[in-house]
Amino acid sequence: MSQSIKERWNLTGKVAIVTGASKGIGEEIARGLAECGAKVVVSSRKQEAVDQVVADFKKLGYEAAGIAAHVGDAAARKNLVERTIEHFGGVDILVNNAATNPVFGPTLDTDESVFDKIMDVNLKAPFELAKLVFPSMRERGGGSIINISSIGGISPEPMLGIYSVSKAALLSLTKVLAKEWGPAGVRVNVICPGLVQTKFSQALWVDPSVLKHFTDELPIGRMAQPEEMAPLAVFLASPGASYCTGGIFVADGGHTI
Repeated sequence: MSQSIKERWNLTGKVAIVTGASKGIGEEIARGLAECGAKVVVSSRKQEAVDQVVADFKKLGYEAAGIAAHVGDAAARKNLVERTIEHFGGVDILVNNAATNPVFGPTLDTDESVFDKIMDVNLKAPFELAKLVFPSMRERGGGSIINISSIGGISPEPMLGIYSVSKAALLSLTKVLAKEWGPAGVRVNVICPGLVQTKFSQALWVDPSVLKHFTDELPIGRMAQPEEMAPLAVFLASPGASYCTGGIFVADGGHTI
């Protein structure tokens, strides 16, 4: 007998790493995975921040651990994965959510050091983390890697040029890994959020006139809240998405229509 729908969303016994998980979209995805039964490693740059999220999760009865890591640093990435495997025994789910965008302005004004930083965190880090977790996923019979891109990766956003380039490259990376790693049972998908009310996107919504200009063009007529991204990530991590790989999943309120 095939699994019921509820069983296909069950993540009991699975181990997940979520980067950039101390706030915003990452925190909500980590919360959703934990609520569905996964053991979750909450990761971000500051240990105090991840410890607070873990404490909140444990109050809810979720199983979680906090491991600080700057994903742009190779040693920190390696430590994150090794400590996760030591603590929980392996990795089944990786959510590459951590990202950076230190500039908001014309591409012509973006210097080389900023370009390198954006690419290191937004593209290279997901690639290297994926490679680090792959052996454990293969050994455990498969896994799910979920990259968090942006609608800017589909259509470049004004004043976010190189950020958009990095997110477009992440779409391509997702497809490449999905094609190469499918035979090992490792699925790789990408989510492209639209405007979500987080600190990261504050420059786009703090000015009411700018926000109104943006939301007036949306069929849904408003920006998203972080928790609205979590169910899609939980689906992609779950057995319910067993036939989904290499997919680009958009959650943008209709922006790209």
